[in-house]
Amino acid sequence: MKHTLTSLVLGISLLFGSIEIGYAQDYRKGYTAFKSGDYATALREWRPLAERGIRAAQYNMGLMHKKGLGVVQDPKEAVKWYRRAAEQGLAKGQYNLGEMYRKGEGVVQDSKEAVKWYRRAAEQGHVKGQYNLGLMYSFGLGVVQDYVRAHMWFNLSGSNGDKWGSENRDKIAIRMTPSQISEAQKLARECVRKKYKGC
Repeated sequence: MKHTLTSLVLGISLLFGSIEIGYAQDYRKGYTAFKSGDYATALREWRPLAERGIRAAQYNMGLMHKKGLGVVQDPKEAVKWYRRAAEQGLAKGQYNLGEMYRKGEGVVQDSKEAVKWYRRAAEQGHVKGQYNLGLMYSFGLGVVQDYVRAHMWFNLSGSNGDKWGSENRDKIAIRMTPSQISEAQKLARECVRKKYKGC
């Protein structure tokens, strides 16, 4: 639980810059309340912002409904808010929406839809989105199984600081030929050059 709260607080801090100036004070009030464990106040401050289309507040609403912080845990409501943030291009919202589809929480389980949202997050450099794309390619979930693509995405997430990405890249390399590994490395370099777009 402590890790989850730390992740939420970190995510909230990172999202701070994406809030319109006029709403920053209300957002900060929610943030301060959240940090002190006053989830009711955080919700009261963030809900109007989320309804106005502030994607950071939408993401926070999704996370609070997913975890049951200040509200009854409600995966469907979490999906609603994650989707709103994701559709506005918030990488963390895209990743979390992908997670909901992969696990079938609040929506019908759909690996193809999970891949779609992981890819959108990964294309923005979201490390866990990159890692999860590697998993999806590795197991052929929502995509055709492709060790070259799996290696590429694991390599990218690993080079961006995810230790599991590096470990899984090395594990999957055992199943690959030297030419496949070389192709995966080439694709990873090209993907970095293209800033993760269209990989």
